[in-house]
Amino acid sequence: MRKVKLAAQFQILWAIRQFFIQRNFVDVLPPPMVQNPGMETHIHPFQVAHVRTQSLSPWYLNTSPEFHMKELLSLGFENIFTLGYSFRDEPNAPNHRPQFLMLEWYRTGAHYTKIMEDCEELFKFTLNSLNEKNLPVDQTLLNAKFERATIQELFLDMLNVDILNFLETKDLKELIEKNFKDVPLPVQGEELSWDDYYFLLFLNKIEPHLAHYPYLLLYEFPNHLSALSTLKPEDQRVCERFEIYSKGVELCNCFNELRDLKIQKERFHFQAKEKEKLYGYKLPEPQVLYQAMERGLPVSSGIALGVERLLKILTDIENPFWE
Repeated sequence: MRKVKLAAQFQILWAIRQFFIQRNFVDVLPPPMVQNPGMETHIHPFQVAHVRTQSLSPWYLNTSPEFHMKELLSLGFENIFTLGYSFRDEPNAPNHRPQFLMLEWYRTGAHYTKIMEDCEELFKFTLNSLNEKNLPVDQTLLNAKFERATIQELFLDMLNVDILNFLETKDLKELIEKNFKDVPLPVQGEELSWDDYYFLLFLNKIEPHLAHYPYLLLYEFPNHLSALSTLKPEDQRVCERFEIYSKGVELCNCFNELRDLKIQKERFHFQAKEKEKLYGYKLPEPQVLYQAMERGLPVSSGIALGVERLLKILTDIENPFWE
């Protein structure tokens, strides 16, 4: 079984590279050690230590190659991809581990809807590649349909709630207390952010039902979850971001890339305060990202995809990780 597992992993890596090279993408190699590993509040990095002096260095293992990929975009590189390991300080779990294979790709001059098309084509390409090599694949996925829904549509369909009417933290908290009493809330007096209330509702009431979908692309997230993405020009309540779930597993996260440095700094400072408040540590500001944005990011869209999660979904190999 170990040989089959490794053969499937090597084949999907080959297929991914072939997919992008055939489409004239440049295969790039961002550094694994960086001075700012990522800005997300709830994602924790590993800090590199000096073994000889038993002291911490100013370097971290990257949680995503995103900032250095954007540096390349600002230098004039166009369609680029990278395939390699990223690192996050989290316990081993069925869909999480500290070291994992990450695929990221970016398109310049393209709206994030083009990345949606890439994903559909990539999933089919890699699945067929595995199948042609007689490696185990989930046969039900060979002709599976990609379904799409906005977050607003999903909440209306599953909970009869228009989530865009609850963009104030107080309103969302009261909605949960009144209509979803089985959703666990913190003890009396402890307040959460809007994001926290949203994910409590999503993870408890919606995500369990996503296991029924072979592929489900969710887009137009509430603007609180904009992170590094643009807001939709026609409706500022939502951001231009999507995620794809397959059989209940989140596979990837895509942004129509934000290019406004002032807004980006405001978002980073907010998340930095949240991280320090919740977890008691701070990270240096992402100068590589800031310098790239000062230099000028082109209109672009980009995505991060967990390769081993995709392999697990396509093959039904319970644990496709290298161990």
